[in-house]
Amino acid sequence: MKIALVHDYLKEYGGAESVLEALSDLYPEAPIFTSLYRPSFFGPHRDRLEKKWSHRIHQSFFGYIPFAYKMLSPFRFLSPLAFKSFDFSSYDLIISSATGAFFPNSLNKKNAKLICYCHTPPRYLYNLATARSLDSWFYKLINIPLQITLHFYRLFDFKFAQNVDQFIANSSTTASRIKKFYHRDSVIVNPPVDIPNSLEIGNWKLEIPKNSYFLAGGRLTLAKRYDIAILACNQLKLPLKIFGRGFAGFYEKLKKIAGPTIEFVGEVTNEQRNELFANAKAYIFSSDNEDFGIVSVEAQALGCPVIGYNSGGIPETVINGKTGILFDNLTTESCVDAIKNFQKLNLKYSDCVANAQRFSKQVFVEKIKKLVG
Repeated sequence: MKIALVHDYLKEYGGAESVLEALSDLYPEAPIFTSLYRPSFFGPHRDRLEKKWSHRIHQSFFGYIPFAYKMLSPFRFLSPLAFKSFDFSSYDLIISSATGAFFPNSLNKKNAKLICYCHTPPRYLYNLATARSLDSWFYKLINIPLQITLHFYRLFDFKFAQNVDQFIANSSTTASRIKKFYHRDSVIVNPPVDIPNSLEIGNWKLEIPKNSYFLAGGRLTLAKRYDIAILACNQLKLPLKIFGRGFAGFYEKLKKIAGPTIEFVGEVTNEQRNELFANAKAYIFSSDNEDFGIVSVEAQALGCPVIGYNSGGIPETVINGKTGILFDNLTTESCVDAIKNFQKLNLKYSDCVANAQRFSKQVFVEKIKKLVG
Protein backbone atom coordinates (compact mmCIF):
# COMPACT_ATOMS: atom_id res chain seq x y z
CA MET A 1 0.00 0.00 0.00
CA LYS A 2 1.42 3.38 -1.05
CA ILE A 3 1.00 5.98 1.71
CA ALA A 4 1.38 9.77 1.73
CA LEU A 5 1.53 12.02 4.79
CA VAL A 6 0.09 15.55 4.76
CA HIS A 7 0.57 18.35 7.29
CA ASP A 8 -0.80 21.91 7.41
CA TYR A 9 2.55 23.72 7.44
CA LEU A 10 5.96 23.11 8.99
CA LYS A 11 7.39 26.23 10.61
CA GLU A 12 7.42 25.27 14.28
CA TYR A 13 7.63 22.20 16.48
CA GLY A 14 4.78 21.46 18.87
CA GLY A 15 2.34 18.69 19.68
CA ALA A 16 1.01 18.44 16.11
CA GLU A 17 4.52 18.13 14.71
CA SER A 18 5.42 15.46 17.27
CA VAL A 19 2.47 13.42 15.97
CA LEU A 20 3.69 13.90 12.40
CA GLU A 21 7.15 12.77 13.48
CA ALA A 22 5.68 9.60 14.99
CA LEU A 23 3.70 8.94 11.80
CA SER A 24 6.78 9.55 9.66
CA ASP A 25 8.74 7.06 11.80
CA LEU A 26 5.94 4.52 11.43
CA TYR A 27 5.86 5.00 7.65
CA PRO A 28 9.48 5.90 6.76
CA GLU A 29 8.92 5.60 3.00
CA ALA A 30 5.93 7.94 2.92
CA PRO A 31 6.54 11.41 1.42
CA ILE A 32 5.36 14.44 3.39
CA PHE A 33 3.25 17.07 1.64
CA THR A 34 2.86 20.49 3.24
CA SER A 35 1.97 24.04 2.27
CA LEU A 36 5.36 25.40 3.38
CA TYR A 37 8.51 24.06 5.03
CA ARG A 38 10.79 26.23 7.16
CA PRO A 39 13.17 24.01 9.19
CA SER A 40 15.00 27.09 10.50
CA PHE A 41 12.06 27.54 12.90
CA PHE A 42 12.47 24.08 14.46
CA GLY A 43 14.98 25.37 17.02
CA PRO A 44 16.82 22.60 18.89
CA HIS A 45 14.81 19.97 16.97
CA ARG A 46 16.12 21.10 13.59
CA ASP A 47 19.03 18.67 13.08
CA ARG A 48 16.95 15.64 14.02
CA LEU A 49 13.97 16.57 11.86
CA GLU A 50 15.98 17.63 8.82
CA LYS A 51 17.69 14.24 8.77
CA LYS A 52 14.30 12.56 8.84
CA TRP A 53 12.32 14.88 6.61
CA SER A 54 14.39 17.00 4.21
CA HIS A 55 14.48 14.32 1.49
CA ARG A 56 10.77 13.52 1.93
CA ILE A 57 9.23 17.01 1.88
CA HIS A 58 7.05 18.29 -0.95
CA GLN A 59 6.00 21.89 -0.34
CA SER A 60 3.42 23.77 -2.38
CA PHE A 61 3.80 26.99 -4.35
CA PHE A 62 2.79 28.72 -1.11
CA GLY A 63 6.21 27.91 0.30
CA TYR A 64 7.93 29.88 -2.45
CA ILE A 65 6.02 33.13 -1.91
CA PRO A 66 8.41 35.62 -0.22
CA PHE A 67 7.67 35.99 3.49
CA ALA A 68 4.64 33.70 3.21
CA TYR A 69 5.57 32.15 6.57
CA LYS A 70 4.90 35.55 8.15
CA MET A 71 1.53 35.98 6.45
CA LEU A 72 -0.25 32.68 7.01
CA SER A 73 -3.41 34.38 8.26
CA PRO A 74 -4.03 36.76 5.32
CA PHE A 75 -2.91 34.09 2.82
CA ARG A 76 -5.13 31.42 4.39
CA PHE A 77 -7.56 31.60 1.47
CA LEU A 78 -4.80 30.19 -0.76
CA SER A 79 -4.36 27.07 1.36
CA PRO A 80 -6.99 24.92 -0.41
CA LEU A 81 -5.31 25.76 -3.74
CA ALA A 82 -1.95 24.80 -2.27
CA PHE A 83 -3.10 21.31 -1.33
CA LYS A 84 -5.14 20.83 -4.50
CA SER A 85 -1.91 21.41 -6.46
CA PHE A 86 -0.46 18.09 -5.26
CA ASP A 87 -0.98 14.93 -7.30
CA PHE A 88 -2.13 12.00 -5.15
CA SER A 89 -3.31 9.79 -8.02
CA SER A 90 -0.68 7.10 -7.31
CA TYR A 91 -1.45 6.72 -3.59
CA ASP A 92 -3.69 4.23 -1.82
CA LEU A 93 -3.84 6.01 1.53
CA ILE A 94 -3.38 9.62 2.63
CA ILE A 95 -2.96 10.43 6.32
CA SER A 96 -3.37 14.11 7.09
CA SER A 97 -2.21 15.71 10.31
CA ALA A 98 -4.45 18.74 10.55
CA THR A 99 -6.07 21.43 12.63
CA GLY A 100 -9.48 20.84 11.14
CA ALA A 101 -10.37 20.32 7.51
CA PHE A 102 -9.75 23.72 5.94
CA PHE A 103 -6.08 23.20 5.13
CA PRO A 104 -4.93 19.77 3.96
CA ASN A 105 -8.27 18.00 3.61
CA SER A 106 -9.15 20.19 0.63
CA LEU A 107 -6.83 18.00 -1.45
CA ASN A 108 -7.90 15.90 -4.43
CA LYS A 109 -7.62 12.41 -3.00
CA LYS A 110 -8.53 10.66 -6.28
CA ASN A 111 -9.06 6.98 -5.39
CA ALA A 112 -7.10 7.08 -2.15
CA LYS A 113 -8.60 6.72 1.29
CA LEU A 114 -8.18 9.88 3.36
CA ILE A 115 -7.66 9.54 7.12
CA CYS A 116 -7.44 12.79 9.07
CA TYR A 117 -5.68 12.89 12.42
CA CYS A 118 -7.42 15.99 13.74
CA HIS A 119 -5.69 18.00 16.48
CA THR A 120 -8.74 20.30 16.66
CA PRO A 121 -11.10 22.11 14.31
CA PRO A 122 -9.47 25.51 13.66
CA ARG A 123 -9.63 27.43 16.92
CA TYR A 124 -9.90 30.81 15.19
CA LEU A 125 -13.07 29.69 13.37
CA TYR A 126 -15.00 28.44 16.39
CA ASN A 127 -14.42 31.04 19.10
CA LEU A 128 -11.69 29.13 20.93
CA ALA A 129 -8.71 30.96 22.40
CA THR A 130 -5.92 31.52 19.87
CA ALA A 131 -2.38 32.89 19.79
CA ARG A 132 -3.63 36.42 19.08
CA SER A 133 -5.76 38.82 21.08
CA LEU A 134 -8.85 40.12 19.29
CA ASP A 135 -9.16 43.04 21.70
CA SER A 136 -6.73 45.29 19.84
CA TRP A 137 -7.96 48.36 17.97
CA PHE A 138 -7.01 46.73 14.65
CA TYR A 139 -9.28 43.71 15.12
CA LYS A 140 -12.09 45.93 16.40
CA LEU A 141 -11.75 48.06 13.26
CA ILE A 142 -12.01 45.11 10.87
CA ASN A 143 -14.44 43.07 12.98
CA ILE A 144 -17.40 43.14 10.57
CA PRO A 145 -15.49 42.12 7.39
CA LEU A 146 -13.53 39.63 9.49
CA GLN A 147 -16.70 37.92 10.75
CA ILE A 148 -18.08 37.74 7.20
CA THR A 149 -14.82 36.15 6.03
CA LEU A 150 -14.81 33.64 8.90
CA HIS A 151 -18.42 32.70 8.08
CA PHE A 152 -17.39 31.61 4.58
CA TYR A 153 -14.28 29.91 5.96
CA ARG A 154 -16.53 27.83 8.23
CA LEU A 155 -18.65 26.80 5.22
CA PHE A 156 -15.53 25.66 3.37
CA ASP A 157 -14.19 23.96 6.50
CA PHE A 158 -17.39 21.92 6.77
CA LYS A 159 -17.29 21.07 3.06
CA PHE A 160 -13.70 19.83 3.16
CA ALA A 161 -14.44 17.80 6.29
CA GLN A 162 -16.80 15.68 4.19
CA ASN A 163 -13.84 14.76 1.97
CA VAL A 164 -12.41 12.75 4.88
CA ASP A 165 -13.12 9.00 5.02
CA GLN A 166 -12.08 8.54 8.65
CA PHE A 167 -11.47 11.11 11.36
CA ILE A 168 -9.07 10.38 14.22
CA ALA A 169 -9.39 12.73 17.20
CA ASN A 170 -6.50 13.35 19.58
CA SER A 171 -8.87 13.53 22.58
CA SER A 172 -12.48 13.25 23.67
CA THR A 173 -12.59 17.05 23.63
CA THR A 174 -11.58 17.15 19.96
CA ALA A 175 -13.95 14.29 19.12
CA SER A 176 -16.87 16.31 20.51
CA ARG A 177 -15.80 19.32 18.42
CA ILE A 178 -15.60 17.18 15.28
CA LYS A 179 -19.11 15.92 15.95
CA LYS A 180 -20.44 19.41 16.66
CA PHE A 181 -18.84 21.31 13.78
CA TYR A 182 -18.50 18.63 11.09
CA HIS A 183 -21.33 16.23 12.03
CA ARG A 184 -18.82 13.39 11.81
CA ASP A 185 -17.88 10.57 14.16
CA SER A 186 -14.25 9.91 15.01
CA VAL A 187 -11.96 7.37 16.64
CA ILE A 188 -9.87 8.65 19.56
CA VAL A 189 -6.13 7.98 19.38
CA ASN A 190 -4.17 10.08 21.85
CA PRO A 191 -0.82 11.58 20.75
CA PRO A 192 2.29 9.48 21.45
CA VAL A 193 4.64 10.22 24.32
CA ASP A 194 8.07 8.72 24.97
CA ILE A 195 7.86 6.88 28.29
CA PRO A 196 11.03 6.07 30.29
CA ASN A 197 11.88 2.39 30.67
CA SER A 198 12.60 2.75 34.36
CA LEU A 199 12.49 5.27 37.17
CA GLU A 200 16.13 6.13 36.58
CA ILE A 201 16.78 8.48 33.65
CA GLY A 202 20.32 9.44 32.74
CA ASN A 203 22.09 10.93 35.74
CA TRP A 204 18.94 11.76 37.72
CA LYS A 205 16.26 9.74 39.47
CA LEU A 206 12.54 10.40 39.56
CA GLU A 207 12.19 9.56 43.24
CA ILE A 208 14.47 12.36 44.41
CA PRO A 209 12.90 15.17 46.48
CA LYS A 210 11.50 17.85 44.17
CA ASN A 211 11.54 21.06 46.13
CA SER A 212 13.55 23.34 43.88
CA TYR A 213 11.12 24.84 41.34
CA PHE A 214 7.82 24.69 39.52
CA LEU A 215 7.79 24.44 35.74
CA ALA A 216 5.78 25.70 32.76
CA GLY A 217 6.53 25.95 29.07
CA GLY A 218 6.05 24.88 25.48
CA ARG A 219 4.79 27.24 22.77
CA LEU A 220 4.60 30.61 24.50
CA THR A 221 1.35 31.91 22.98
CA LEU A 222 -1.63 33.78 24.38
CA ALA A 223 -4.00 30.77 24.52
CA LYS A 224 -1.58 28.91 26.80
CA ARG A 225 -2.10 31.54 29.52
CA TYR A 226 1.34 31.36 31.08
CA ASP A 227 0.52 34.69 32.69
CA ILE A 228 -1.69 32.80 35.17
CA ALA A 229 1.21 30.60 36.30
CA ILE A 230 3.58 33.58 36.49
CA LEU A 231 1.23 35.75 38.55
CA ALA A 232 0.44 32.85 40.88
CA CYS A 233 4.14 32.16 41.53
CA ASN A 234 4.78 35.90 41.89
CA GLN A 235 2.15 36.04 44.62
CA LEU A 236 3.45 32.95 46.42
CA LYS A 237 7.10 33.92 45.84
CA LEU A 238 7.79 30.47 44.39
CA PRO A 239 10.51 29.71 41.81
CA LEU A 240 9.11 29.03 38.34
CA LYS A 241 11.11 28.03 35.27
CA ILE A 242 9.54 28.63 31.84
CA PHE A 243 10.91 26.98 28.70
CA GLY A 244 9.98 27.51 25.07
CA ARG A 245 9.85 30.00 22.23
CA GLY A 246 7.71 33.14 22.34
CA PHE A 247 5.17 34.08 19.66
CA ALA A 248 3.35 37.24 18.53
CA GLY A 249 4.99 39.54 21.08
CA PHE A 250 3.59 37.52 23.96
CA TYR A 251 7.07 36.57 25.22
CA GLU A 252 7.89 40.20 25.99
CA LYS A 253 4.58 40.65 27.81
CA LEU A 254 5.32 37.63 29.99
CA LYS A 255 8.75 39.00 30.89
CA LYS A 256 7.22 42.32 31.93
CA ILE A 257 4.92 40.71 34.50
CA ALA A 258 7.49 38.21 35.78
CA GLY A 259 8.80 38.72 39.30
CA PRO A 260 12.28 37.88 40.64
CA THR A 261 11.44 34.18 41.16
CA ILE A 262 10.58 33.62 37.48
CA GLU A 263 13.27 32.32 35.11
CA PHE A 264 12.94 32.02 31.31
CA VAL A 265 15.26 29.29 30.02
CA GLY A 266 14.45 29.60 26.29
CA GLU A 267 14.11 26.78 23.79
CA VAL A 268 15.45 23.44 24.97
CA THR A 269 16.27 20.06 23.45
CA ASN A 270 14.22 17.00 24.34
CA GLU A 271 16.96 15.91 26.74
CA GLN A 272 17.09 19.29 28.49
CA ARG A 273 13.29 19.40 28.73
CA ASN A 274 13.21 15.92 30.23
CA GLU A 275 15.72 16.95 32.87
CA LEU A 276 13.58 19.99 33.70
CA PHE A 277 10.54 17.74 34.10
CA ALA A 278 12.37 15.16 36.18
CA ASN A 279 13.61 17.70 38.70
CA ALA A 280 10.56 19.97 38.90
CA LYS A 281 8.18 19.88 41.83
CA ALA A 282 5.19 20.18 39.46
CA TYR A 283 4.27 21.39 36.00
CA ILE A 284 1.69 24.22 35.94
CA PHE A 285 -0.68 23.85 32.98
CA SER A 286 -2.97 26.87 32.66
CA SER A 287 -3.86 26.62 28.96
CA ASP A 288 -7.35 27.80 27.95
CA ASN A 289 -9.47 24.80 26.87
CA GLU A 290 -6.51 22.84 25.50
CA ASP A 291 -7.24 20.37 22.69
CA PHE A 292 -5.29 17.55 24.37
CA GLY A 293 -2.21 18.93 26.14
CA ILE A 294 0.60 16.55 25.28
CA VAL A 295 3.04 18.41 27.54
CA SER A 296 0.94 17.32 30.53
CA VAL A 297 1.63 13.68 29.67
CA GLU A 298 5.29 14.38 28.88
CA ALA A 299 5.66 15.83 32.36
CA GLN A 300 4.01 12.86 34.05
CA ALA A 301 6.14 10.47 31.99
CA LEU A 302 9.16 11.93 33.80
CA GLY A 303 7.47 11.70 37.21
CA CYS A 304 6.38 15.33 37.31
CA PRO A 305 2.85 15.96 38.69
CA VAL A 306 0.61 18.49 36.95
CA ILE A 307 -1.30 21.44 38.38
CA GLY A 308 -3.78 22.00 35.57
CA TYR A 309 -6.76 24.08 34.55
CA ASN A 310 -9.79 21.78 34.51
CA SER A 311 -10.80 22.19 30.86
CA GLY A 312 -10.29 20.65 27.44
CA GLY A 313 -8.14 17.55 27.35
CA ILE A 314 -6.45 18.02 30.74
CA PRO A 315 -9.07 16.06 32.77
CA GLU A 316 -8.37 13.18 30.36
CA THR A 317 -4.67 13.09 31.23
CA VAL A 318 -4.43 14.10 34.90
CA ILE A 319 -5.89 12.01 37.74
CA ASN A 320 -7.00 14.66 40.20
CA GLY A 321 -5.42 14.08 43.61
CA LYS A 322 -3.18 11.26 42.36
CA THR A 323 -1.00 12.54 39.49
CA GLY A 324 -1.74 16.21 40.04
CA ILE A 325 -4.45 18.64 41.00
CA LEU A 326 -6.99 20.53 38.87
CA PHE A 327 -8.35 24.05 39.35
CA ASP A 328 -11.74 25.14 38.02
CA ASN A 329 -11.33 28.84 37.20
CA LEU A 330 -8.81 30.39 34.85
CA THR A 331 -7.73 33.01 37.36
CA THR A 332 -4.62 33.71 39.38
CA GLU A 333 -6.55 33.12 42.61
CA SER A 334 -7.74 29.68 41.52
CA CYS A 335 -4.22 28.70 40.45
CA VAL A 336 -2.79 29.97 43.76
CA ASP A 337 -5.28 27.85 45.71
CA ALA A 338 -4.37 24.80 43.59
CA ILE A 339 -0.66 25.28 44.25
CA LYS A 340 -1.32 25.58 47.99
CA ASN A 341 -3.46 22.42 47.93
CA PHE A 342 -0.82 20.61 45.89
CA GLN A 343 1.83 21.40 48.49
CA LYS A 344 -0.27 19.60 51.09
CA LEU A 345 -0.37 16.40 49.03
CA ASN A 346 2.14 13.58 49.08
CA LEU A 347 1.96 12.36 45.48
CA LYS A 348 3.96 9.39 44.25
CA TYR A 349 6.02 10.20 41.20
CA SER A 350 5.76 6.55 40.13
CA ASP A 351 1.97 7.04 39.84
CA CYS A 352 2.59 9.81 37.32
CA VAL A 353 4.79 7.54 35.19
CA ALA A 354 2.24 4.71 35.39
CA ASN A 355 -0.55 7.06 34.28
CA ALA A 356 1.52 8.30 31.34
CA GLN A 357 1.89 4.71 30.10
CA ARG A 358 -1.66 5.00 28.72
CA PHE A 359 -0.31 7.46 26.16
CA SER A 360 2.90 5.69 25.14
CA LYS A 361 4.20 5.66 21.58
CA GLN A 362 3.66 1.89 21.52
CA VAL A 363 -0.06 2.35 22.26
CA PHE A 364 -0.26 5.03 19.54
CA VAL A 365 1.44 2.82 16.94
CA GLU A 366 -0.77 -0.17 17.72
CA LYS A 367 -3.96 1.88 17.37
CA ILE A 368 -2.83 3.53 14.11
CA LYS A 369 -1.82 0.16 12.61
CA LYS A 370 -5.18 -1.31 13.57
CA LEU A 371 -6.98 1.56 11.80
CA VAL A 372 -4.81 1.55 8.71
CA GLY A 373 -4.77 -2.22 8.39
